[in-house]
Amino acid sequence: MTSTEMRTEAEDSGPSGYAAARLRLLQEGAQSGPPRRAALAELTDEWLTGLFGAGAEGLRGVSLVAVGGYGRGELSPRSDLDLLLLHDGADSGTVAALADRIWYPIWDLGLALDHSVRTPGEARKTAGGDLKVQLGLLDARHIAGDLGLTAGLRTAILADWRNQAPKRLPELQELCAERAERQGELQYLLEPDLKEARGGLRDATALRAVAASWLADAPREGLADARRRLLDVRDALHLTTGRATDRLALQEQDQVAAELGLLDADTLLRQVYEAARVVSYASDVTWREVGRVLKSRAVRPRLRAMLGGGAKPAVERSPLAEGVVEMDGEVVLARAARPERDPVLPLRAAAAAAQAGLPLSLHAVRRMAAVARPLPTPWPAEAREQLVTLLGSGRPTIEVWEALEAEGLITRLLPDWERVRCRPQRNAVHIWTVDRHLIETAVRASELARRVGRPDLLLVSALLHDIGKGWPGDHSVAGEIIARDVAARIGFDRADVAVLATLVRHHLLLIDTATRRDLEDPATVRSVAEAVGSQSTLELLHALTEADALATGPAAWSSWRGSLVADLVKRVAAVLAGGAPEEPEAAAPTAEQERLAIEAFRTGGPVLALRAQTEPPTEEEPTGDPEPLGVELLIAVPDQPGVLPAVAGVLAMHRLTVRTAELRALDLPDGVEGSVLLLNWRVAAEYGSLPQAARLRADLVRSLDGSLDIAARLAERDAAYPRRRGTIAPPPRVTVASAASRHATVIEVRAHDAPGLLHRIGRALEDASVWVRSMHVSTLGANAVDAFYVTGPKGAPLPAEEAVSVARGLEEMLRG
Repeated sequence: MTSTEMRTEAEDSGPSGYAAARLRLLQEGAQSGPPRRAALAELTDEWLTGLFGAGAEGLRGVSLVAVGGYGRGELSPRSDLDLLLLHDGADSGTVAALADRIWYPIWDLGLALDHSVRTPGEARKTAGGDLKVQLGLLDARHIAGDLGLTAGLRTAILADWRNQAPKRLPELQELCAERAERQGELQYLLEPDLKEARGGLRDATALRAVAASWLADAPREGLADARRRLLDVRDALHLTTGRATDRLALQEQDQVAAELGLLDADTLLRQVYEAARVVSYASDVTWREVGRVLKSRAVRPRLRAMLGGGAKPAVERSPLAEGVVEMDGEVVLARAARPERDPVLPLRAAAAAAQAGLPLSLHAVRRMAAVARPLPTPWPAEAREQLVTLLGSGRPTIEVWEALEAEGLITRLLPDWERVRCRPQRNAVHIWTVDRHLIETAVRASELARRVGRPDLLLVSALLHDIGKGWPGDHSVAGEIIARDVAARIGFDRADVAVLATLVRHHLLLIDTATRRDLEDPATVRSVAEAVGSQSTLELLHALTEADALATGPAAWSSWRGSLVADLVKRVAAVLAGGAPEEPEAAAPTAEQERLAIEAFRTGGPVLALRAQTEPPTEEEPTGDPEPLGVELLIAVPDQPGVLPAVAGVLAMHRLTVRTAELRALDLPDGVEGSVLLLNWRVAAEYGSLPQAARLRADLVRSLDGSLDIAARLAERDAAYPRRRGTIAPPPRVTVASAASRHATVIEVRAHDAPGLLHRIGRALEDASVWVRSMHVSTLGANAVDAFYVTGPKGAPLPAEEAVSVARGLEEMLRG
């Protein structure tokens, strides 16, 4: 059915005819995007015109006006109808009756309606006091009635807006900033609000309002297409959910992608991020221009008065680098600059801007993108130095990098960047897309540059460490190959290329080893030393590890993690310096441990002690209070089955997070027969304060004697946890880490973190008749990666087949 036939049906059948025509239009697969939105607006216009005409016979000085999104002719499937019934004030009673004849049929169909009844004077007065009303009226469009009345209001509103722009535009900018603070940046959110988040549809509308003021205009290239893509996604979201929602929730993304004919949810998010990035960059440029214009208007009269009349003050241009100057708060090209002859100019200009903490002029970037020659391969030394300078400039690097990327200069310099650009990371720990994370890592690395002998290698490795995430397979392995190619292209020599490749390949080595392996085990330290190869590379890898974690998100780094990595680095450095890791020997029990063991044997039950652990001030930060690393929990209990799952369960019940745990059998002093299990654990409270030791002991006693059903208590709490629809965790994976230790078998568990996970694992390992010597727990967001050092009953590593069998059984238990 054609749109003309639909309009005819709507006119002939009233509200029910409109509803049927509307439904048919929305279900037509052949029509989507801007044509469907325009057709829906046109169909709605025809219906409302009919409603208006039926109630306005003989009535003059009244018109029906669409405002906001409907005024722009952009009706999404579940959009509100924003309507203004405009009248000249002559017959308010008749106008009220007309309003009822229009509003009630809309409500009867269940359509959302935002309506008002005003005279032109009232509309202007309301707009003057409410910025949102004024923005909606800027898109006023006549539907029915007195066309002259609508045209007069439009003219007056636009004139008011332009006259009041110096006052209203700063208000609009503040509104946008407040909204961005509340909603976040659309281009990085896993569940973005397409309308309210920064870079979304409201920001695109704000740019239209700025253009209407005639004070400034947004960069037009790509903006209309970005806005169209966001509207298309919102249309698909409305159709798949059947709701008027702008939040692109995780559970809807696959359906929305299918509705749009996209491959998968990641492809959808990447398109959304790309569109949001265009809108965000256009907003940055536009608001900067607005600020410059308003500042110029405020200063110009005073300057002219000082200069004695009409003399025009000269614009100051301050040199920053060859071919690059500062002018009016921006970095622009010098008059003598020749980007078509100077292939290093884009990097030189970017480095100069970042060093000065100034934005790159849009016109300068576009000119360089249009005419600049490509760099030769390998790059000249100056280009490499300018890249390092740019990366080492700290926080200003981000804005400058985004300006280059907006005009395609980054992918021209580094073609491999295309695969990570706007790529989402479906991991709650990561707060950035892959490309932004790489720049954030470089920013963090710049803060650590004085800790290393080769800051250039640190900064470039920070830029490239996750470059392999755009390829299938292990991103560290793929990244090593890409990093070799990029480093050679940039112009590093063979030795430096090898170091950069090592840093990228092993950028997760230190944090993974420190948090998941026994650092007392010589095999652990030797394996890291062999992978790193040299003291200088270890130094760089240490700084890269910290920068990477800090740039990932709050959950990826802590004093505890930092202390473990520092301990590992110290041990590896000793090996690289020519030493050898000492074979671990069973340490003699401390006086406190002996006291607890004797007390546990005497009472026949568990005894425990809690002791806070802190990190002393460092040389870099010699002042301030020590930072807590966790709490050391010492438990002594007579040797008996079920100790590990019982302790893990009690700690989970009290909301204590286990970070590391060691278990050993302690022989009692001479003259006392029997043995005691000594557990030395480091724990931290999830939130709030630590429970009292007496409460922990009481629950541990009850758990060991069977009067406290830990599994049931944890299951009750787990059932009470709020669960998000659609967030299905990947299946757990249990593997045996071969050659990780000569003294024990290392079983690594990767699973969704949940209350009582260690309790369940401990029970399964106990059922498998293996002894847990130590465990190292690492939790990032919703993912737990736990390593268990286990032996057989006689204290030796498990045979290979038995180890695989234990791992397989543990995985089946976790999946069940």
